[in-house]
Amino acid sequence: MVRGAVDSEDPDRLYTLTGGRSRAEVRDLDLVTLIVSEADPTPGMQSEHVKILRTCRFPTAVVELASELALPVSVVKILVSDLLDAGQVSARHPSSPRASAELPDPAFLKKVLVGLHNL
Repeated sequence: MVRGAVDSEDPDRLYTLTGGRSRAEVRDLDLVTLIVSEADPTPGMQSEHVKILRTCRFPTAVVELASELALPVSVVKILVSDLLDAGQVSARHPSSPRASAELPDPAFLKKVLVGLHNL
């Protein structure tokens, strides 16, 4: 994220986006937590929530969302927390059993790494 974009951000806008909250309700969200949409956007939904739902059709890290939305991570965590409470997204840490079951075989990754070094 471009530092200037955050520094020049209107604090009133951020306050409005978060409803005046300074912390997310969900405490286990960190930068690498993967967010996945569980629902489509609905009419009248806050535009940032719509962007999150559209971006997270495939697993997307919280830090990637912040970059995509050009918002501070703390604000994105609050917005994601709202969507989690509404059941519109799911969150999982990449080290969770479900996520690690989907990872490629480590031996295959080593072969890829060796191939890249040989380039």
